[in-house]
Amino acid sequence: MAAYLCPPAVIHGENTVKTSEIVAEVRGRHPHAAWAPRVDGIAASTGIESRGWMLPLETAVAPGKGSGLPAAGIGPAREALTADGFSEQDVNRVIAALEAIPAPQTVQERTAPAWAAVQSYGERAARGALQIAGLDASDVDCLITSNSTTPALPGLDVALANKLPLRNDVMLLPATQWACIAGTRSLALAADLVAADPDRVVLVVIAEALSTTYQPADDTLESLIVRLLFADTAVAAVVTGRPRPESILRLGAAWHHTVPDTQDLHRLETREDGTHFVMDRRGPRAVQETVTAMWEWLQARYRDDPDSWHPDVLLAHPGGTRVLEYMEQTMPDGWPSGLLDYSRDSYTSGNRGGAAVFDILRRAHDAGQEAGSRAVLYAAAPGLTATALEGEWL
Repeated sequence: MAAYLCPPAVIHGENTVKTSEIVAEVRGRHPHAAWAPRVDGIAASTGIESRGWMLPLETAVAPGKGSGLPAAGIGPAREALTADGFSEQDVNRVIAALEAIPAPQTVQERTAPAWAAVQSYGERAARGALQIAGLDASDVDCLITSNSTTPALPGLDVALANKLPLRNDVMLLPATQWACIAGTRSLALAADLVAADPDRVVLVVIAEALSTTYQPADDTLESLIVRLLFADTAVAAVVTGRPRPESILRLGAAWHHTVPDTQDLHRLETREDGTHFVMDRRGPRAVQETVTAMWEWLQARYRDDPDSWHPDVLLAHPGGTRVLEYMEQTMPDGWPSGLLDYSRDSYTSGNRGGAAVFDILRRAHDAGQEAGSRAVLYAAAPGLTATALEGEWL
């Protein structure tokens, strides 16, 4: 039983953050970092000149509302200083100096406005997707949601169920930890759901405020790269078990792959100042393993036609330019060039995480695709895990 995808709605972060602004901010904050002499070259190597965030850069780098006083407060600090022999005048001077030191933002200060933005952007994307599909919120039977950087309970699924609003009997399927594979894996799950019931309507919503991983105090090279890469985006699309006039892609077989013992290569860590995205230099090599495995899956599926079958478009979110280059270098002989053009185009304005494949798909759709064109959708995510699907343009 086939599944049919309507065009996705894509809502980019509305605050443009230029790479030059990020470079100026980190250079001023960390002038003695080991990477400081190379920061311009590192920034240029990303190929990203600007990206859209849900909140402005100033929000990410602003100090918190607290001060440099110990968490115990003024009273205990004063008592400790007095007990240590400080005069009352010196105690007052020390207290005043500590109060003047701005504290970093707390996790709550950083996350709360981002979570509000994720809900707002997610709602806009959801309404846009329903309008594109010619459907109302009352037509939705299942909602799949993903947002990896602003954890909340209840989550985005419940928030959207109330905001849209959805029927009380709608199946809610939150998938917070899918991260970068949210686009492909949500479509694979949606296809299974409509295969079980062709009359089912599935709405997928992915809203990622990846800018919450911008941590001003972190002076590691990995943190610098994270600052330069990520963009904020909300996307949504409708999947049905029967073709609609608005349908653009027939979804086919899905493939899943997990590389053992790679869970530490890319990960989110919650620290005192918020969420940090931690990357290991071995990550791209592990992602390449999933690409090789995907080629093998496709070759096995089309072993009876190895010389003539190839996708007409490859909608891939591998996380970075190095893996895109690897994909091009390892494609089977005879495949046409330019299969990754839309993926590269999307990446020039930032890594969108789980929203990336929908953004790439939308770019391909807007450019025009002939009916019958063959598509392969692919994404890899921390885990290290990957999902791919086949599709045919309608």
